[in-house]
Amino acid sequence: MTSIAGAPIAPACPGGLSIEQVQVLVRHGERSPIWARFQNTGLSPYWPYCSAAQRFTQVVMATQDGSRWESMTWNRRLETSGPDGRSIPAKGAGGKTSSICMPGELTDRGRETSLAFGKLLRQLYIDQLSFLPKHLLDAEVLYIRTTEVPRVIESVQQVLHGLYPLGTNRTSAPWNIAMRSRADETLLPNIKSCARLAELTRAFSQGAAQKWNGSDDMRYLSKKLGKWMPGNKAVAVDSRPSLSAVMDTINATLAHGPDTRLPDEFYDERVRRVIDRIVVDEMFRGYSVSRELRMLGAGQLVGDIVLRMVDQVEWNRRYDMLRDPALQSRAPPRLSLLGCHDRTIGIVLASLGCLNSNEKWPPFTSHIIFELFRKRRTPSLTMKEGKQQWLWRDTTTISLTPITDQGDTGEPRGIGRRPVKKLTTEEVHELDEYFVRVRYNDRIMTIPGCRAEGKHFDGDASLCSLSAFKSIVDKFTPKSWRHACNSNLGALSTTINNEPAGY
Repeated sequence: MTSIAGAPIAPACPGGLSIEQVQVLVRHGERSPIWARFQNTGLSPYWPYCSAAQRFTQVVMATQDGSRWESMTWNRRLETSGPDGRSIPAKGAGGKTSSICMPGELTDRGRETSLAFGKLLRQLYIDQLSFLPKHLLDAEVLYIRTTEVPRVIESVQQVLHGLYPLGTNRTSAPWNIAMRSRADETLLPNIKSCARLAELTRAFSQGAAQKWNGSDDMRYLSKKLGKWMPGNKAVAVDSRPSLSAVMDTINATLAHGPDTRLPDEFYDERVRRVIDRIVVDEMFRGYSVSRELRMLGAGQLVGDIVLRMVDQVEWNRRYDMLRDPALQSRAPPRLSLLGCHDRTIGIVLASLGCLNSNEKWPPFTSHIIFELFRKRRTPSLTMKEGKQQWLWRDTTTISLTPITDQGDTGEPRGIGRRPVKKLTTEEVHELDEYFVRVRYNDRIMTIPGCRAEGKHFDGDASLCSLSAFKSIVDKFTPKSWRHACNSNLGALSTTINNEPAGY
């Protein structure tokens, strides 16, 4: 249950284009279950797959004035209560008491696949495309952000170690990893901070329960798994444990060794296929049909991804021919690495119209890569009325095109988050020199609204023009997320609406 095993290296840069920017959303690696379930099957609640528990290092203050800090190494020993109430070591399969995982903790397997993903990024963007430097001299080339969840932070650290292993990071500074408080988090649907998002999420979940609970597929699941449910109750979207929770335990056990497996019925081919289809429908279908849900659950994140693309375009227009190191050090990051969760991957795909009805639940270490390309050009410097102006020779059309759009102050006019429909013709043409490719694991995705003629590059609908991509995302980028979260409360659910994603 990982996206990495056997994944091929992605196609190189398409002919006629140069790669300008890469943004990566990556789910954490394999983990232990969030909750201990199905112990009635013999499944141990304690998993001995977390070797990091024997190798922790913690920074500690060494002087009361805070002038000196030191590191402390320590091992974690997981305990539980014995029959007589005394503390006893938690024992995993085979009586193991070391390397026992906490619930939801990144396992050794999760570290392995996250490290492998970092190596894949290095192979593609350093060895194959020479997009990133082989030896990192300036950490600002990368932007790194994760949620506050430890398994996500640790997964991103493993990815970084694969991308720039020991000896290749020549910077003296530690990695800068950005995080946000829960109230401001956008790397997953922030239900706790958004009342309307919570309302809509419940409505779509209830709609899925009404749709599936009485179906033949659900009856099949109950026939196979019902005897393991608490009280031998039927399996349902909203049962306890819920169908999504059942899926979580199945996927976690599949990712690890034979000592932590469920009975064979849980791995029946039809059981897994049906569970995937129903849970994907419950969790992600709303983003495919409701613009309001897209805006509240994914709009800030995808809007920020587009904003970084626009920042790169505007930087290129102003400075990319200037070799002043002071300017280059303030350039937008070449690669953004964003650590997230399975729901993040699913809602972003659904919001872009890239989630088909047969899509499986995002595996561990799943990733979406947004690549920004630019038409290859050769510059020539001209002088006009005493002012320097760059003209670019477009190697695909062999025409000269001025790309500097200046306002009254002589400074380039910013595009930022202004919707495409409010941009000038020159600004739209500038965006049309750039193209976005979206890759999900080992597949290149095509956004429906990019298929039309004039909205993609050279007959390849998967290379969406930045103006078309931004126009699609503009429609669900919130002007004020907090205001929208407190609007329409109690209103008729948008589950009855049909506002297809990706257009």
